[in-house]
Amino acid sequence: MSAFALVMQIVFWFSLALVGYTYFAYPVVLFFCYSLAQLRRDWRYLFDRENRRVSSLEEGEVPSVSLLIPAFNEEARLRQKISNIREMDYPTEKIQIVFASDGSTDGTNEILKRLEDPNIEAIFLSSRSGKAVALNQAVLHARHEILVFSDASTLFAPDTLRKLSRHFSDGRVGAACGALRFQASAESQQTEGVYWKYESMIRLMETRLGATLTASGAAYALRRSAYVPLAPGTVLDDFVIPMNARKAGYRVVYDPEAIATDYAPESIKGEFTRRVRLATGSFASLMFLLSVPMGGFGRFAFVSHKLLRWILPLILCSLLISNVVLLPHPGYGLFGLLQLFFYLWAGLGFVLRERMRNVRFALLAYFLLAMNVAFLVGMFRCLTKREEGVWQRVQ
Repeated sequence: MSAFALVMQIVFWFSLALVGYTYFAYPVVLFFCYSLAQLRRDWRYLFDRENRRVSSLEEGEVPSVSLLIPAFNEEARLRQKISNIREMDYPTEKIQIVFASDGSTDGTNEILKRLEDPNIEAIFLSSRSGKAVALNQAVLHARHEILVFSDASTLFAPDTLRKLSRHFSDGRVGAACGALRFQASAESQQTEGVYWKYESMIRLMETRLGATLTASGAAYALRRSAYVPLAPGTVLDDFVIPMNARKAGYRVVYDPEAIATDYAPESIKGEFTRRVRLATGSFASLMFLLSVPMGGFGRFAFVSHKLLRWILPLILCSLLISNVVLLPHPGYGLFGLLQLFFYLWAGLGFVLRERMRNVRFALLAYFLLAMNVAFLVGMFRCLTKREEGVWQRVQ
């Protein structure tokens, strides 16, 4: 065997191991560690009666919160959001709502100006400056110590604010992340819906092991003293903000009972656009994220759950290229057929997506390939300095 073929074998098996580890082995390792941690907690509860759940607060203990909602051209969803806010089970005298309209050009500003509610305030940015700037301005107008961040299209369960705010009775907690659910189209249910269940399972196990890495920008709370003003152009705000809290020495927790509902993009095309933007922000923030103290297991989770996912498109390329080179060698033909099947499955999903959207798992390969291509595009945009600090609603 030539030296070149030997190098290709090393590349192939290393790439295959990383793909398998990222999607399959890491969740298994995580489940094993989670099970041990859960057994330890149950054991302590049996013998010490130490309650591991965060208790609900009495009415007089509920903290005052500022609910901050950046918005850009949210006319279609804004009235529903305002109605949802008014239906929340939270003392009205302890809540301040701040909308920050980021240069909206539809009817968003008119809806906000017509509001006659002493608890709801609105900030109007004269030009489109980006979500990071809108968030900074909203925080400047916030009057309370607990900040709750949400999107204009996101609907909270009635008790979500209570669930999030209860964690701050512990002075060590700097951020509390809610659980996001999606209202999805038929296509999204078979793609993003399946993936999100898998992702939520991983997030829950990570938080039980003290390794909550990120929040959903649609629903999370932060101690004001942990907020660091965002640099203009910051894209990954719901990753950077909790990481700043961790960097300041606070704990970041995840509460699966603090439920919020958002609207998934109607198609993989819409999700692709969103993922390209997220990927661009991920790579732009990479050096900062690597500098954040995470602890041993937190760093392990960051590399396994985030970093490897971000570079997986390159690993898939190396897997495919090395496999093609090694086809003349015994055994590699089978792997080549498996890869060919995956890419044909993805291509078929793209071509026949209208007909296959109601078939369970039929579009999964198309979705996975599209998301990896999105990260490849995002990586290219970051390297060529084509970051986008402004935002837009993905359909």
